[in-house]
Amino acid sequence: MCVAVPVEIIKIDGLEAWVDFGGVKKQVNIALVDDVQVGDYVLLHAGCAVSRLDREEAEKTLELFKRYAMGQEG
Repeated sequence: MCVAVPVEIIKIDGLEAWVDFGGVKKQVNIALVDDVQVGDYVLLHAGCAVSRLDREEAEKTLELFKRYAMGQEG
């Protein structure tokens, strides 16, 4: 099974961007997503942003991941 995770764009440099995932900063490829801006959320899979995600949906998904990781499913 493959899972894409929501990350926030914090810096853009051409087709690469720095993202924040729960305090972890990582450089990723953004070539597959048009018009990405700092502050946008994208879904990240295998080091590539694959689609844009609105803030509300990103925060909801991150909360579900957090609850799952803490063993509080549902």
